[in-house]
Order: sequence, then structure tokens, then C-alpha cells
Amino acid sequence: MAAEADVYVARLQERYRSEILPALIEEFGYRSPMQAPRLVKVVVNMGVGEGRDDSKTVHEAAGQLALITGQKPRINKATKSVSNFKLRAGMEIGCSVTLRRQRMYEFLDRLFTVALPRLRDFRGLNPKGFDGHGNYSLGLTEQTVFPEIDPDKTSRVQGMNVTIVTSAASDREALALLKRMGLPLRDN
Repeated sequence: MAAEADVYVARLQERYRSEILPALIEEFGYRSPMQAPRLVKVVVNMGVGEGRDDSKTVHEAAGQLALITGQKPRINKATKSVSNFKLRAGMEIGCSVTLRRQRMYEFLDRLFTVALPRLRDFRGLNPKGFDGHGNYSLGLTEQTVFPEIDPDKTSRVQGMNVTIVTSAASDREALALLKRMGLPLRDN
């Protein structure tokens, strides 16, 4: 008899399966669990404008993004030359990571429970961050809210954009999903 391998499941993913999915099926009256909205991917992007002058800043930001997400980022290069910004095609100007499956759930769990509450004067995220297709975007002004980043070893404060892509057909369904997952939205 072969021993079954222990499969690690993220805390947020287990909560989705056991609590959130049945609640969404009941609330929206889905006939199948496959109709219920779920997380597809999370894209984390850091635009480093100073990368046009010094490529070390882009690589430093990429290293910090790798620490935060647990995945090696992709270095983004300019596709067009823009003389007003002193930018030439091919210059390194940022980095991004696309998280799926296990890493996606772990990142969102840390974002909702650890990083966002550490923001100064945090009263919740803007509920208007939905795009009309069930996806939510938010911006962070500094990367030091994540406990993986040591503020003393950071040469410059860098912001990032986080986009949460869901399979929801509408913003209402995505809002119900993300609120149950712990997205801290403020009341307007």
C-alpha cells in the first residue's frame, strides 16, 4: 500500500474550499461549484522610473519583490522611446510577478492580514478599485509594509501595484468573494 504524499494547502485556499465557496453558492444560487467565482491570478508590479539612469535600482527592486512574493520577477523593458521622459527602447524600467495557485493564496493571506494593517492611518481600501469585469487593483506606496523587507537595508522606498484577477462575471460577485477572503474595504 503506497503512502499518500502530504499535500500542503494554503490557509486561505482551505478557507475558500470549506467556508467561502458554499456561502457564495448559497448567496448567488449557483447550480454548480464551477460557476462560483474564484481567484485566477495575482499580478504584482513595481515600476522603477529611476531604472533609466541606473539599472541597479531595478535589480534591487526585483530582489525585494522576489522576497515579498517568493517568486523570481520578470524585468520589464521599455518598448518605445519617449524623448520627454529620456527613455529609450530596451531600457529596464520595472519588474513584475504573476502569482498563481499556492503562492497566490499565501501572498494574499499575508497582504490582507499582515501588510495592509501595517500601513499608517489605514482605514480600509477603496471599494472603487474594481474594473467592471470582477478584478480588483490596489496600490501600495512602500514595500516596507511587508515583514520580509528590512527598512534599514532598503536604499529607497518603492511602491507597487497589486491586481487580483478573479473569474467573477461582475464586480458584485468579485466583491462578495474578496470580502469573504478578508479584503479590508472601507465603507463609503
